[in-house]
Amino acid sequence: MINKRLIKTSPTSMKFVRYTVLYQWIGLIFNMIALFTFAHILQCAYIGEITTPYLIKSLVTIIIAIIIRSLSSVKATKASYYASRTIKNDLRQKIYHKLLALGLNYNKVVSTSKVIQVSTEGVEQIEIYFARYLPQFFYSMLAPLTLFIVLGTMNIKVALILLICVPLIPMSIIAVNKFAKRLFKKYWSSYTALGDHFLDNLSGLTTLKVYGADEAYHKQMNKDAEHFRKITMKVLTMQLNSITLMDLIAYGGAALGIGFSLFAFYNGELTLCQCIFFILVTSEFFIPMRLLGSYFHVAMNGVSAAQSIFEIIDSNCVTEIIRDEKFTPGKIEINNLIFAYDDSRQILKDISLSTNETGLFSFVGKSGCGKSTIVSLLMGFQTDYLGEITIGGVSLNNISEQSLNMCIVKHQNYLFRGTIRDNLCIANKDATDEMLLLALKQVCLIEEIKSKGGLDYILLENGSNLSGGQRQRLALARALIRDASIYIFDEATSNIDIESETIFNNVMLNLAKHKLVLLISHRLANVIPSDKIFVLEKGVLVETGTHKELLANHGVYHKLFMAQAKLEEIYKGGQGNE
Repeated sequence: MINKRLIKTSPTSMKFVRYTVLYQWIGLIFNMIALFTFAHILQCAYIGEITTPYLIKSLVTIIIAIIIRSLSSVKATKASYYASRTIKNDLRQKIYHKLLALGLNYNKVVSTSKVIQVSTEGVEQIEIYFARYLPQFFYSMLAPLTLFIVLGTMNIKVALILLICVPLIPMSIIAVNKFAKRLFKKYWSSYTALGDHFLDNLSGLTTLKVYGADEAYHKQMNKDAEHFRKITMKVLTMQLNSITLMDLIAYGGAALGIGFSLFAFYNGELTLCQCIFFILVTSEFFIPMRLLGSYFHVAMNGVSAAQSIFEIIDSNCVTEIIRDEKFTPGKIEINNLIFAYDDSRQILKDISLSTNETGLFSFVGKSGCGKSTIVSLLMGFQTDYLGEITIGGVSLNNISEQSLNMCIVKHQNYLFRGTIRDNLCIANKDATDEMLLLALKQVCLIEEIKSKGGLDYILLENGSNLSGGQRQRLALARALIRDASIYIFDEATSNIDIESETIFNNVMLNLAKHKLVLLISHRLANVIPSDKIFVLEKGVLVETGTHKELLANHGVYHKLFMAQAKLEEIYKGGQGNE
C-alpha cells in the first residue's frame, strides 16, 4: 500500500527511507554470515573435525558479523528517525503555509479542531508510515529475494518452496485492504467530528451552563463518543484478526520450510551445515513480511490521516495575487467598494470614501451596517471584494502582508499565558524594558503592574487574573509598542469601565496627531473629536462630515446621536434618584 503523492511530498524523507533499507539489508547479509559460520562449527563438531585455530577464526568471524549487524541496525534506526522527522516538518510546513494562504478566515474552509488534529495526531501517524512501514515494505521484498538467491545455491527446491509461501502474507493484507480503507476513513471522520464537537462545547461551556443546556449537549457528546468507541473497537478487532491470520501463515510457512529442509537432509540433498543454516534462516523469509503486516494497519491510519491533510492543502482559497509592493504610510482611499459574504445579501454597497494621512476618522451606524466589514477588508481578513482600496496610493491587493504596518485593537484581544513582558514583546521582539514600561505608563497601567511584580508577572490564560479594563489597556500598550502607521480601534471600549474608556480616548487622540487612526464605536460620544465621521446605513455610506456638520444636517447621524444622548440622560437621571 503505497501512497504516491505522500511519497512525493518529501523527497528528502525518501532518501532516508532508502538508507534505512540499505542498512537493514547489510545487517541481513552479516546475519547470514554469522549463522552460516555457526552452522559450520556445529557440523565440524559433529564429525569431529573442529580445531582450535578454526574455532577461534570462526568465533572472530561471528563476533565481527554481529558487530557490523548491530552497527547497521543503529544506522537504520537513525535513518528511520531522520525520515520521520523530515516528513513531519515538511507536512506541518505545508499546512502552515496553506493556512497563511487562506488567511485569518481559514476556519470558513476548514475547522480549527481538524487543523489541530491532523497537525498533531495525523502527522504522528504519518511519521510511523515513513519511519516503519515504508522501509519495511521495501525490505520485506528485498530480504526474501536475497535469501532465495543464497539458499538457492544450496537447494533450489526448498528455497523455491519458501519463496512461494512468502506472498501469502501480502495476499492476506490485500484481502482486508478495501474493508480496512473504508473503516479507517470512518474512523478519522468520526475522530475529527468528535474533536469539532468537543472544542465547540468547551468554548461555549459557560453559555451552556447559563441557559441550562449543558445536560443536552453532554448527552450528545456521549453519543458521539460512543459512536467513536464502536468504530475504534471495529478497527482493533480487524487488526487482531488479520494479525492472527498473518501469524498462522508466517509460523506455518517457517514450519513448512524446516520440514522440507529436514526432508532434503534425510535424502542427502543438504549437508548438516546447510540443513542447520536453512532451519536458522527460514524464519527470516517470513519475519520481514510479518512485520510489514503488523505495520499495515498503522500505515492505513497514516494514509487516512494523509487524506485529511491533503484535503486541507487542496482546499480552495482566493487565487494568489503577487503582493510585492511595500507599505507606504498615507491616506486611505476606497472607491466603489462592494462586498458580500454570500450571494444572498450584499454587506457593502458601492462605498467610496477617503481619509487624510493622519487624524481620527470614525465609522458609525447601527449594528450590521458594515462598519466592521470595512475594517476586516482593510486588515486583509477578507479579500474577495469588488472595487478598489488604496493606502498611500498603492492598491491594498499589491501590498505585501509582511510590510502592512497596521494594528487593530478589538473589544476582545487575546493575552497569552506567560509574563507581561512576553505578551508585550509579541508586538516588537526587540523592544527594551524601557519601551515596555513607557507603553504601560501611557495607558496608566504601570503602577498596577509594578504592584503585581512588574514585567515578570505571570498572566494566566487570556489574562484571566486581570480585570477587563486592565486586559484592554494591556492590549492597548501592546499596540503602542507595535508603533504602526495606521491604528484601528474596533469597539475597543465597548466592555470596559469609564476610567479605562477615558484612557483609551486620550491615547487615540494623541496617536491621531501623527498617525492615522480609524475608530468604530457604538457610543457616539467617543467620535465627537473625529476629523471626519462616516455614517453607514444598511451597507450604504449615507453621510460624511464632522460632528457639528452632521448634527446640522439633521440626518441619520443626528437621529442616532440624539436618541443615544436621551438614553444616557435617562440613565444618569436614574442613577441620581437611587
